[in-house]
Amino acid sequence: MPQVQRTREIKRRRQRHDKIKALRERLAHERDTKVRARLIAKIKKVSPNSPTPEK
Repeated sequence: MPQVQRTREIKRRRQRHDKIKALRERLAHERDTKVRARLIAKIKKVSPNSPTPEK
C-alpha cells in the first residue's frame, strides 16, 4: 500500500474519531428529545457500528 493512501486512511479514521467524540459530548449535555434523536442519527451516519444510546 503506498504511503499516500495510508496517510489518507489514517487521516480519515482520526477525523471520524474526533467527530464521534464531539457528537457524543453534545449528546451527553442535550436534553431535548428531537435534538438527541438528530445527534444519534448523525453518529450512526458517520460510524454505523459505534455504540450509541437508544434514547
